[in-house]
Amino acid sequence: MRALKVLDTLRDPVVLLDAEDTIAFANLEAEYFFSSSQSQLAKSKIQDFVAFSSPLLALVQQVREHESPVNEYRVDLSSPRLGADRIVDVHVTPVSDEPGSMVIVFRERSMAEKFDRQMTHRGAARSVTGLASMLGHEIKNPLSGIRGAAQLLEAAVSDEDRALTGLIREETDRIVSLVDRMEVFSDERPIEREPVNIHVVLDRVHQIAVSGFGRDISFVKQYDPSLPMVLGNKDQLIQVFLNLVKNACEACENNEHAQIKLRTAFRPGIRLSIPGANERVALPLEFCVEDNGSGVPEDIQMHMFDPFITTKQNGSGLGLALVAKIVGDHGGVIECDSQSSKTVFRILMPAAPATPIELIQPASGDNEQ
Repeated sequence: MRALKVLDTLRDPVVLLDAEDTIAFANLEAEYFFSSSQSQLAKSKIQDFVAFSSPLLALVQQVREHESPVNEYRVDLSSPRLGADRIVDVHVTPVSDEPGSMVIVFRERSMAEKFDRQMTHRGAARSVTGLASMLGHEIKNPLSGIRGAAQLLEAAVSDEDRALTGLIREETDRIVSLVDRMEVFSDERPIEREPVNIHVVLDRVHQIAVSGFGRDISFVKQYDPSLPMVLGNKDQLIQVFLNLVKNACEACENNEHAQIKLRTAFRPGIRLSIPGANERVALPLEFCVEDNGSGVPEDIQMHMFDPFITTKQNGSGLGLALVAKIVGDHGGVIECDSQSSKTVFRILMPAAPATPIELIQPASGDNEQ
């Protein structure tokens, strides 16, 4: 029993197959990997989750025949149940005292690659800093003059021309608003942080959403009540999740059964080298916003956190870049997994420094529909 609890702390998915290829055990990470509970996995065979031609099945057969461990790198496990682009390293080891049984460890290569991309996204967001400072001085001042001149002309022109002066004012206001948003990137002041109950943050965002842009969306809350506090700025975290939830609602506009899930979990084992830190930083807190909308186009997935990248007709492309900056300023990372009918934005962040760990309770109940 103690050994099984140890396996549950591993970040890598681990399953035990019996001689009939039935999943006899799966750790907690395997539940997440296969999107199934342990009770469901215990009734399934490994063939139920992978394509019939999957190289994983050949590896299982090879280990069973030769009774020796096998490591295979960059194995494609893509399938309708696991989704596309599931590239993993696979380690298969026979169980000596149970003939035909074996342990399979999956290591997602994309995890490290996504984190590397996150550091690139963070640098791209901060590269806007100099541009934002320049725009604030070199563009906003002339724009105010243009707007003032348009207001003066408005009183002296015909009704037909007044529409044109109104257009000048509206467009200058739009550009000023864009510059104002960019100036946020040039703010390098240290953020004020304190222990924050992330469930209070998510409940506030949920309340705002169902009162406005998300009133027709079904929300599901899956909160881990044992989660420790996150060290952060409450207002900025609200801004992060409000942006993600608003994007999720827009992605679900044409879905009659639109649903957004807000999930929290404790994921021990993730440690990253963060710029400015002398040692690797633990990021055990996982917060997810999941929707069943149309997904993110494949051609922009690699660049979606870069400034000015957007699929919205009138979007500025700064929303997700700002989210990446705020998460980075908190010492965390954000990643996105998107398929045709499922998109998950996942944020990993450090916990507040341990005083006796104060466990937090969901503000309005977990697993709420």
